[in-house]
Amino acid sequence: MTRQRQLTIWAGVAIAFIAFLYVFSDILPPFIFGAAIAYFCDPIADWLERLGLSRLAATVVVLFTAILVISLVTIAVLPILLDQLSDLLRNMPGYLDALRQRFDGLIGRLETNTAIDVPEDAGKATEQLRDAAQGVGLKFLQGVWSGGVAFVSAIGVMVIMPVVAFYLLLDWDRMIARIDETIPRRHVAEARKIARDIDDVLAGFMRGQFLVCIIQGTFYAIGLSIIGLDFALFVGLLSGMASFIPYVGALLGLTLSVGLAFAQFWGDWASILAVLGVFAAGQVIEGNFLTPYLVGGSVGLHPVWLIFSLAAFGSLFGFAGLLVAVPAAAVVGVLTRYFLARYRESALYSEGGP
Repeated sequence: MTRQRQLTIWAGVAIAFIAFLYVFSDILPPFIFGAAIAYFCDPIADWLERLGLSRLAATVVVLFTAILVISLVTIAVLPILLDQLSDLLRNMPGYLDALRQRFDGLIGRLETNTAIDVPEDAGKATEQLRDAAQGVGLKFLQGVWSGGVAFVSAIGVMVIMPVVAFYLLLDWDRMIARIDETIPRRHVAEARKIARDIDDVLAGFMRGQFLVCIIQGTFYAIGLSIIGLDFALFVGLLSGMASFIPYVGALLGLTLSVGLAFAQFWGDWASILAVLGVFAAGQVIEGNFLTPYLVGGSVGLHPVWLIFSLAAFGSLFGFAGLLVAVPAAAVVGVLTRYFLARYRESALYSEGGP
């Protein structure tokens, strides 16, 4: 098979995958979640098999334990999160008014105690700032509400997800073997190496980053609660979940928590600095301990590439695109490194060299 024909086949596969996502994006989320659960749980099921359990028994034990843990955590945490979100939505206009009034007072003190000429329309500027901030806040909250409605609607298909996860986990090894059998024997060693590289990237990033999100969310929630910040649990867990995208979670949580801290602790600069200190400590712990030991430094997913992939797939395919963005980014990254390595080994790269 010529190299041109190989590229044509791979291009056809990519186009078929994109068309499949586009056509079925509305019904894919439960199947993607089920596949992700099976992928995460397969190493545990393999370990139980090595201990002597059958594949069926290992699948039942793993999925039952996972569903039980998720259910207990949801029952314990979800009501508190919903209460805090409801209070935050109700109190947001008051927080914005308090910040505007304090900003106006700061301008007044500048006019009185300094020689700085504050423009006469500064009051209008602050009012416009307040209106703009409130508009942005309403748009953000509308987005949160829309996402919440979509999430509640997705509960209707939640029954599909464990069924998909069960059958995929039960047949995971057989499916991998069937796929391996379809690879041309001439390229099987190369294909297996690429598959192992993709699995290493996915396992290193997704499983590791999932643990990082849990640890960071718990750290932020506890730290902000000790300081006494309103809605600390919601802000902390939101920051932890958003940490799946490197730096985005810390930036989102810092912006939201500092805004709340200025509204709640105005004049108590020690508490405001303590809020800043919680996020600074979280970043130090994440950068020096969590990510190096749980994620590793060789997964090959640069934060900028990850953010671009999430934005691109989310824009093209909606929620289903967000779910497949990280695996797709990992596959593209591994294939790019593979083709670059082949290029450096080719005569085209070395032509004219020593």
